[in-house]
Formats: sequence, C-alpha cells, structure tokens
Amino acid sequence: MYEAVHAYPDGEATVARHAATAARHGYDGIVVRTRDALDPAVDGENSAGDGGSAAADTDESPVRDPQALREEYGIDVVDAVEIDADDPTSASGAVGNYRSDRTAVCVVGGDDALNRFAVEQARVDALVRPMAGGGDFNHVLAKAARDNGVRVEFDFGPALRATGGKRVRALADLRKLREIVSHYDAPYVVSANARSHLELRAPRELVAVGEAVGFDAEFVREGLRAWGDLVERNRDRRSEGFIEPGVRRGRYEEDG
Repeated sequence: MYEAVHAYPDGEATVARHAATAARHGYDGIVVRTRDALDPAVDGENSAGDGGSAAADTDESPVRDPQALREEYGIDVVDAVEIDADDPTSASGAVGNYRSDRTAVCVVGGDDALNRFAVEQARVDALVRPMAGGGDFNHVLAKAARDNGVRVEFDFGPALRATGGKRVRALADLRKLREIVSHYDAPYVVSANARSHLELRAPRELVAVGEAVGFDAEFVREGLRAWGDLVERNRDRRSEGFIEPGVRRGRYEEDG
C-alpha cells in the first residue's frame, strides 16, 4: 500500500521524515506530490542526486535522490507532481511539461472545469481533491475517468483533521463520491493527503475511518494499493523495453 504526501517545501516535513514514518506505519511506498522535493526519476530509476542521509531529519534535507531514500528507509519513494492550476489551459501546459519526467502526474480539481479537464486526459494519472472548494463530481465525469483510466482521489484528510460544519460537509462529499465512483466503476485512489509526517495515518487507521463513514474496508485498502499499481504501470511504460501496452522490445529489435 502507498500513501501520497506533500513534502518540504510544499509540506511541513521532508521526504525523509515522511518515508521514515510511512515505513513504521507499514506502507510499501510514498508518492511525493511536491514538484521540488525530489529529483525526477529516469526510466523508473533515480537520477543523480546528492545521496546520503546525513541531513535527513533537518527541515531542508539535501537528500533528493529517490534511490538513496529507498535504500535508507526500505520503502519506495516515487517522484510525482501535483498540478494546481487556475484553468484547464494552464493545467494542460503543465501536464505536457511534467508528463515525460515524472512517474506520476496529478491534477488538483475542485473546480468543475478542472475536474472535467483531468478526467478527459489519459495523460493524467489522478484527479485529486475533486470535491474541494465546493467542487462537484457527477456521472459524466465518472464515465470519463473510467474510459481514460484517470483515478479519482478520496481525500480522507478533512475527515481526519477538520471540525464542525467543515467535517460534516467533507463526510457528505466522501459518501457522494463513493456512490458515483462505485456505480460507474471508475478507478480511484485513497489518501490522507498529509502535509506533515505527523498527519500520516497507518492503513488500518484509514480503514477504520472509512468504515465509520460507510466505506467497505477492502474499498479503502484497494484505494491505497492503487497508487502502487499506477506507479508500477508508469515505470514499465518509461522503461527502455516498452513499445506499447502488451508489446515490448526483445533481442530482435535490439539487434536490428
């Protein structure tokens, strides 16, 4: 199971702190949404980075190499980007810029136009926070997400951290989103959307929260596994042997 996190400088904790905490919680990996937190991977592996972990517990750790962090903490560290744009035109340009050098590309929704843009783009891996800021999600968007393989995020963060009316609305949004996504069999991911290692929750805790608001336990687990599934798929597609789904370069192509 994987969790998708915000790391320094976008979040309050370094990638190293997130990785160490996630490993203790039993995760297999973390997807780092913050653009400037890691060096982009190359062909599914790390690019040259600073390596080492001497400053892993400082607020400005120089450790930017995913492979060094994997070796240090025994957990997969995935270079991703979360695109938070003002409109679909800006979002489209950003997706084009980052698609080739990031293992996972997410687009922040919450706006009807951005929600629609994200689910209609096969280049986008996940539409995150689709209900934030008064955004909505309907059957048309669910069908588009299913057809284009775009995962829709269930953000458990507000259910864990908000209070009062905001928490009530967040729970209602989660239930509505679950009904639509389940009915149209749209792909999805689950996250606590942590900006600090202190906001990370173990898979069993997210399952418990989900069950408390009407989710099936396996539904939540599958949403955590889905991050790892898309990472594995994208790494395979970026490998030298990949030609297209179901077709790989063999020795005959290499010899020719």
